[in-house]
Amino acid sequence: MKKKLLIVLTLLTFIITFSACTNNKNNANNAYKIEITDDSGEKIKLEKPAEKIISLYSAHTENLFSLGLDKEVIGVSDKDAYPPQAIDKKTFSYKDDAESIIGAKPDLVLIRPFIEKTNPKLVKDLKNSGIAVVSLYPKSFKEFDEYIKKLGILTGKQKKAEEVLKEFNKELKEIEKESESINPKVKVFFESTDTNCRTVTKDSMAAYAIKLAGGINIAEDAKPTSSTSSIASFGEEKILAKADSIDVYVAQKGAMNAGGNPHAISIRPGFQKIKAVKEKRVYNINEKLISSPTFRFVKGVRELQRIFYTDKFDNIDSYNNDNLITKSDLAHIIVKFKHIGIYSPTTKSYAGRRNSHVYGSFKDVKPEHENFDYIETAVMGGYFDEKSEEFYPNKKVNREDLAKVLYMLADLPQKDVEIKDIDNSENKLIIKTIVGNGIMNLENNEFKPESNVTGKEVLQSLNKIKQYMK
Repeated sequence: MKKKLLIVLTLLTFIITFSACTNNKNNANNAYKIEITDDSGEKIKLEKPAEKIISLYSAHTENLFSLGLDKEVIGVSDKDAYPPQAIDKKTFSYKDDAESIIGAKPDLVLIRPFIEKTNPKLVKDLKNSGIAVVSLYPKSFKEFDEYIKKLGILTGKQKKAEEVLKEFNKELKEIEKESESINPKVKVFFESTDTNCRTVTKDSMAAYAIKLAGGINIAEDAKPTSSTSSIASFGEEKILAKADSIDVYVAQKGAMNAGGNPHAISIRPGFQKIKAVKEKRVYNINEKLISSPTFRFVKGVRELQRIFYTDKFDNIDSYNNDNLITKSDLAHIIVKFKHIGIYSPTTKSYAGRRNSHVYGSFKDVKPEHENFDYIETAVMGGYFDEKSEEFYPNKKVNREDLAKVLYMLADLPQKDVEIKDIDNSENKLIIKTIVGNGIMNLENNEFKPESNVTGKEVLQSLNKIKQYMK
């Protein structure tokens, strides 16, 4: 009997010990694999990388796509407009209650501190439902890399984050090197909002962009409107005190913060004294390119280079050769010739009209294309009449194609010229007007509409049309 009891006790001890070991092993397996501290000081713990993400801030959305995420993003803010793929996602608003977000069953909701301050109930309800809510926002450019790395950790894209950051910082270094060699440097006033002519703090992304692009910020000593803001007080009085020193006046445009447009700025009382106003060097730039913490910041800095040093960075002399021009080349040439800022979309850009192009919809011109911004800018500006799903960027430009683009550049007087070989053309009036005004020539009274054009021919025509441009 005692022997049997001893056996039973031994078995029970073994079972309990084995069970305890198994539980310890399971607990080890369930340990949190991801731990970060967000910008609100909250410690975030995830068992695995997020696979169902809702982003309630446009910069987060852009950066998630830059990290190669797409299907993992199940929802975006109702104001998000970039990249084009974001438009197909279900939209949410931080102003709403939590029910719709909870119903989508995300495992991660990305916000920024502003949302916590504006709608704390939403954040509280989401957290109470068991959803991981992470608040991120880099207050200065110095914090950008760390911000992207945190996104990479949360989504399992650490390696991709390192790769895109390396390329991003490499490009900025190249831009800085280009700008360093330029002398003298322009002095710039940057208007962040037309309310009291505010500017930006010296550690803001916009201020850093000015420096990288080779500008001297005349309001570098401006004080922030609050301890957490990148917006700084300045005012008309200080601007006018430096009127003779302001070579370039740049105002950002956008939904969050908006300065005035060039005309509105130029007619403000006393602003006619400002050097930049006198010399018509007042410009707008989209805030998404210059003040938003995304990889498009590189594009914003390059746009500032074009604004500050137009003769250098909008120079198209590299096309002055006998190489045949493609549609992609022509888009690039036209945007730089006209000094047009690259197009930056809003949600309205995707609404579309009958028989018109919708931003980002070309199947053969994705955002990664080297001339994506120039092509979209030229098409959205009406310089190319494109109604199909493809742009054919590598297609050679013929003389009829060039005539149509030239016709859009200036208000030309109509001309009726006898031309032998355009009877079958749908653009007879355009061709006759271009030829009649001496912008393109005939050979033996023939236009040769199907002949491809060289870079030299394009630049010659552009030089001729300048006299008709306002």
